Amino acid sequence: MKILFALYLVFVSLAAPAAEQRYNETADAKLDIKQAIAQAASSNTPVIVVFGANWCADCKMLDHAIKSGASAALLARDFKVVKVNVGRFDKNLDIIQAYGVPLKKGIPAVVILSAKNEVLYVTKEGELADAQKMGDHGIYEFFKRVTEPYRAKP
Repeated sequence: MKILFALYLVFVSLAAPAAEQRYNETADAKLDIKQAIAQAASSNTPVIVVFGANWCADCKMLDHAIKSGASAALLARDFKVVKVNVGRFDKNLDIIQAYGVPLKKGIPAVVILSAKNEVLYVTKEGELADAQKMGDHGIYEFFKRVTEPYRAKP
């Protein structure tokens, strides 16, 4: 029985870090963005690119808000969301630079792209870098404000 329990603990400890990987560290971010834009083009849907890292607590908070918080319904209907790993500020720097994201202001950072890959909005002042303090409601209010011009009109 002790062996089974020990094996269970090993399995759980190995599985837990995999569950925490909100930003795919081996993904081809350029390809992910390209595919999202291609999908978005058919419905003229904007794309939200979220730049973050698995070690970042504010990134985890934003991820939770986008997946299951108040922002989830707001974004799911009118946007395609792509997450890009920035590592320790050493990954996907060419993409970050191309979209004009000032990483020195902090992560997570967000870019809203048109279905034609045109930059519509960029977090220039680290607007989400304190996502934990903002909480679910603050993140919702942020997305409500910055996505308003790009949401589908009923």
